[in-house]
Amino acid sequence: MITTSDACVNMGAAKIKLSPIGIVVLGLVAVAFIYYLSIDGVDGDPSNDYFAVEGSVSMKHLIVAAIDLAESGGEVVRKVRIGGDLGEESKGKTREGANNPLTQGDMLSHKTMYYGLKKVFPNLNVVSEEHDHGDVDLSEVKAPETEVISIDNSLQLNKGNEMVPLGSILVWIDPLDATQEYTENLVPFVTTMICIVVNGKPVVGIIHKPFLHKTYWAWVGHGSSDNMKVPKEREGALKTPRVIVSRSHAGKVNATVREAFGPNSIVIPAGGAGFKVLSLFEDKADAYVHVTLIKKWDICAGDAILRTLGGKMTTLDNKEIEYGSAENPRNEGGLLAAVHNHQQFQKQLAQKLKP
Repeated sequence: MITTSDACVNMGAAKIKLSPIGIVVLGLVAVAFIYYLSIDGVDGDPSNDYFAVEGSVSMKHLIVAAIDLAESGGEVVRKVRIGGDLGEESKGKTREGANNPLTQGDMLSHKTMYYGLKKVFPNLNVVSEEHDHGDVDLSEVKAPETEVISIDNSLQLNKGNEMVPLGSILVWIDPLDATQEYTENLVPFVTTMICIVVNGKPVVGIIHKPFLHKTYWAWVGHGSSDNMKVPKEREGALKTPRVIVSRSHAGKVNATVREAFGPNSIVIPAGGAGFKVLSLFEDKADAYVHVTLIKKWDICAGDAILRTLGGKMTTLDNKEIEYGSAENPRNEGGLLAAVHNHQQFQKQLAQKLKP
């Protein structure tokens, strides 16, 4: 008869003797491990409750994965640019006649971000600016980080776990915003972006600046990353507004801005929608105006960040932009974005744009 105090484990010729305390410790470890599997699942396995339960998705784990993938895509973008072989092609011309380039940075970032999400959330609806041909072996795709502890605590993601029905979520990805500037080595304008939409509304925006190694993000109703601050309203902003616009057609917008806001308004040409939205929070501009078609993967992340921090983005005629349809990536109504004074800016623009 073997008593508890004499319990041992045979391992070949060796015997490991376990004390009562050792047996208790082993039991506790086993219980903890089983509990971990039942609650959080195994990292990287999309079949576990860690990622989806009964057709729902854990928002906190989706956000962490999206942040990690925006940064991973940015690292690819940066390495391609530093390497110098961009493999530049043209997707054609924009409506304004500007070249619409495509590079290896765009495509490799797309594969990193799009398939990284698909690896851990295979049934998630994801729309990317870029498209690739042929099948991708997901076993060769690196899974993103999903542990909340890996990011800062500003969103307090550890408090509760918001589960959202899978069918209500659509994710917009821009694997390389400001590609034209990227080809010109104007890298401060370059960003990677991910936006999480729930029921047509942008609720999470992530903008990463790969060449500055900075990531900005916000979750509507929950908070934002520590580096997102709301600037004070600038005195004189309505009399001498600083308006940031696209470099590709600054001349046309320049005329519109000066007619709407007066001759003392300041027009700031810049590349990339993500860069322009962040400029509003960096107190470099008072308003962001775009007067032609723009794609939703360009603006969704910025819209979510503005909503979180009290700003606003609309079409030029003050309509809310809808992001719930993957089949409709175009925003035809232009846009106006501002942290402060959106209503006043919109009224001035509306008077100028009246038919």
